[in-house]
Order: sequence, then structure tokens, then C-alpha cells
Amino acid sequence: MTHPHFTHAGPFRRPRRRGRAVACLALGTAATVLLAACGGAGGGGGGGESDAEFNEGENAIVNPSDRTGGTLRYALSSDFDSPDPGNTYYAFSWNFSRYYARTLLTYAGAPGEAGTEIQPDLAEGMPESNEDSTEWTVRIKQGLKYEDGSEITAQDIKYAIARSNFGDQALPNGPKYFRELLADSDDYEGPYADEGDPLAGFDGIETPDDHTLVFHLNSSFAEFPYVLIQPQTAPVPPDADRGEQYQSRVVSSGPYKFDGDYRPGVSLNLVRNDQWDASTDPTRPALPDRIEVQMGVDQNEIDQRLVNDELDVDLAGAGMGPAMRGTVVTDDNERANIDNPQSNTLRYVNINTVLEPLDDLACREAIMYAADHDALQRAWGGDIGGDVATQIMPAGLPGADPSIDPYPSQDGKGDLDMARQKLEECGEPDGFSTSIGARSDRPADVSTAEALQQALARVDIETQIKQYPSDTYTNTQAGSPSFVQDNDLGLTVYGWAPDWASGYGFMSKILDGDAIQDAGNANVSELDDAQINEWFDEVVTVEDPDERASIYTQIDQRAMEQAAILPAVFERTVLYRPADLTNVYYHVGYSMYDYMPLGTTRE
Repeated sequence: MTHPHFTHAGPFRRPRRRGRAVACLALGTAATVLLAACGGAGGGGGGGESDAEFNEGENAIVNPSDRTGGTLRYALSSDFDSPDPGNTYYAFSWNFSRYYARTLLTYAGAPGEAGTEIQPDLAEGMPESNEDSTEWTVRIKQGLKYEDGSEITAQDIKYAIARSNFGDQALPNGPKYFRELLADSDDYEGPYADEGDPLAGFDGIETPDDHTLVFHLNSSFAEFPYVLIQPQTAPVPPDADRGEQYQSRVVSSGPYKFDGDYRPGVSLNLVRNDQWDASTDPTRPALPDRIEVQMGVDQNEIDQRLVNDELDVDLAGAGMGPAMRGTVVTDDNERANIDNPQSNTLRYVNINTVLEPLDDLACREAIMYAADHDALQRAWGGDIGGDVATQIMPAGLPGADPSIDPYPSQDGKGDLDMARQKLEECGEPDGFSTSIGARSDRPADVSTAEALQQALARVDIETQIKQYPSDTYTNTQAGSPSFVQDNDLGLTVYGWAPDWASGYGFMSKILDGDAIQDAGNANVSELDDAQINEWFDEVVTVEDPDERASIYTQIDQRAMEQAAILPAVFERTVLYRPADLTNVYYHVGYSMYDYMPLGTTRE
């Protein structure tokens, strides 16, 4: 693994404004990992009884095969936030959208550490930068086509970035790194502003020809290649764009295309795209003939259908629900069919810093002291569901410090005396009331809310649990500060994985005051701490990686002291792989199985 370095070019300042499971990686180029023990095309191993072992898929390819054909069956308990690559922030959407949306760069297709590297996708090679990393040039491959046979151009990629990042009508979901990083773009009102040239005034990206993009940054940012793996770099033909309605039928640049329209909450089906050129795409073997996604399926039903071999993949990638998880983990016959990888995902509860009385630090500290960490871990299934977290950054990130624990208790069940003392300090000696938001279709989220509700009741903090569907939760409910205010959502169950493997890639969207926005807001606590904001501005100008790591430790410590986030667990998922599913492995970039190599041995 190589480590990127920042260079000094003055402070990185982003405009303060109010309006992300993502992914750890390392810069570098990786060759495609070849599938071992494969037969010829159309044949190969896999299927029937598997001789795989428990958790084998964490670091190895299970059931390798190059067999083509068949239908790969996915199910989802909720829905996509959007299948539009420019309007999504769910990790499973980033993973799945690669079937029909190619990006400038992509993760290497490999288990273990090799999968943390990034490599060209649409790009001809890795980006080239100037001396101070303020200008990055990317050349795309020639001859790339959309599903209708028209050419993919650099201007289409520039347009895709514009629609997802700029203007009042910019697509609401997903990060806005390009808006923050690109120079000469503050006055650009986005492609939907008027009926003229949709890219007029968008000078942060130049396209000197149809196959070259030059990104001009407002300050040095040596980690910029990480940003280019985002699905927001998937090309969009301007004539086909319909804003948020483009999701109904995304124009494909990948090996599959939509079979009919996407039906929200119901289904999305894909078939082969005959305009895709496999010789330009080393990361997508495109084995199945057809891919089907059924949405709105109860999690318990998904789990049962996986075990019964009536389903291939749980699209959400968050693991089995509590009921089936307990069964397969203890069943010797089923245990060999599951993986239990340690992820870089933090499961936590946001504590809103704006709502009364939580705008008082002592009231937030009362919640931190009253929390029962043992119960929170049990809500996630105990040891197999996750490791107790007392800090924000996962241990695998530079600067992570597991010793951070400002609210200790002897048995992990909370310090109720300190909680009551903090209630006195914030003028609420008899407690107060607020609401806990949770995703209704995620049992562990609901169990977390219930565990916290019971813990807080011990110090007379009364809570009401309000449940919402996953597909709207991060945009319309928890991710909308006005909705949070109107519905008194002082506490919200959440999860986060790094956009890339650094403190900036993990914490900036959930802790930096700059990240607060009106919709699709990931800084759900609405923390706007001047010191933390200053550290985020400073760290991107620091060249020494150890010094950057030290700043990330300070950000983590201060955010915990501000009681903006109540960590629950660093998640371990229980992922099930049916015997007919081929080329299965856990991909650290997406914190779930890599969907691109998957195939089936069913006819």
C-alpha cells in the first residue's frame, strides 16, 4: 500500500454554508486479480455443495468460476436512495451502479488489501498532477460508447459532475467534493439554471478535446484521485438528462443496461449492453445474462430466501438480520456459508447540537454517560455483530486512537451518577424528552434505538422512537435539518464508512461544519465547531502523513468531547453466500461483497 502526501499551497478554505459505506483505499495501480481454478468460458467450477470455510470470503475468492449466463437475483428491504449514479451516497448503490455506470477510476477487483488500490476505468491511465497538486489531468479511453452506440466524451463527464454538485437544483444525494475542491466555480449556477449552454461559466474543469479533462483545484489536494472513483464521474449525455427523473432509465456506459424503467420500491432489472467493449474494461467480467433486483422485501424474508437458495445476494450488504444471524452462526452446516468480516463502518447515534435542550453540551454529555454500551453491542448481535466503540475513527485509519474514551464506566453499562450530574448542569435535573430516529427496515437500527431508549430512561430522559424507510432516511428525514427540527429528532441512529482511508475521508462529511446542507445532510448532529472546522481546513495543506494523523486524532477527541456522536460499534457483518453464487469475496472498498465478479451456476 502506498501513501499519498499533501504539499503546501496555502490554506484550503471552503465557503461556510448550510444547505455521505464508502470506503477505505490506497492510491496506486493494481492489476486485475485473475480467478483461480477456473474452467473455460461458459464452464468452470462452482455450484452444488461448497467446501468453503467460515469467513473465507474476507480474504479469498470463494467458489471461483468464469461460467457465464443465468440470472443473478438481488433483493433489498427498502429501495435505492437513487439508482442515478450522480444522486446516491449509499455504499451498495455505489457498488451496484457499476453494472451500468463506469467511472474515471475504480477499485481493483480483489479481496483483502489488494482491493484498497484504485485503477483506471474510463480513464486511460492514472491522473497526472502538476507540482503542487492543484491541477490534475485525466485522459479517457477512445472508442467508449453508450448503450445507443454514441460516443462517450470528456464533456459528458464534466456535465455529470456539474449536475450532481453545482447550483440550487443540484442533485441532493451524495457528497459535494467537487463543489468544494474545484476552482473558478463559485458563481456557476449549474446546468439547470437557464436554457443556454449548461456548462457556461463552469471553469473548474477544462475539456481541451473530447478525451481530456483538466481539473483545476482551489488549493493543493494530493488525495484528489480518490474523488475520481465516485459514481458522480459516470458520464451522462446532456440530451438524456431529466434531473432527478433521470433515475428512471439511466443511459448505460457499462456492461448492463436497464430492462424497462426502474420502478421505485418495486424492481430494477438489467440486461446485457451490446455496446460495451470488454477489452476496455478489466474490472467487470459481466458473467450473468440478466440481473434482477426486487425491492421492499422484509429482511427476514430476504435472509430465509438466501438460505433456501431462492436468492443470490442481499443488495444492502449490511448483513443478515438478528433472527437468521443467530441461526446460521450456530448451525455447523450453515456456518461455512457465511462471512463475518470486520468493516471500517461505525454504527452510532447522532446527538443533535442545535435542538433544545441538546444545544447545551452538558445535556449531550448526560446522554453519553447514560448510554449502555453493552446493550448497544448486543443490539448489533454481540461480538459477531461488532466491537464496542468509544471513539469515532475505525482502528484501521491513520490517527485512530482506541484509548479515546471521555465517558467511561466500569462495566460498560453507563455512569448514571455522572449523567444525573450533567443534567443538573444543563438545567434539566428531572430529565427531558426527545425523539430517536431509526430506519424501520433495518432491525439492528431499531434495536439500537430501543437499547438507547431503555438506558436513557434510567435517568429520566424520555424518548420516542420514530421509524423511517432507508431510501428516504438520509435525504428527507435524518438528512434534512428542517425535518429534524420539526420532528424533534434529537437522536438519530446512523452508520458511516470512509469515502477513503484517511481521517478526512471518514470524518469530514459527518463532523465539518462546511458539510451541513439542507438535504442529504450527513453531518446530522449539525456540529459546527470552530476548532474542528479549522483543523479540517488545515490538515489538507499538511505534507507529513504523521502530522496529518495527529490532527485527525485531535478532531476525533474534540468531537467526542463535544458529545456530537455516540459510538456504538465498529461493525462486523454476517454475509451469506449461497452455494450457486460464484466469485464471492468481501471488498473493503464497499464494506460488502464485490458485486462485479459475481456469477451463478444455475441454468
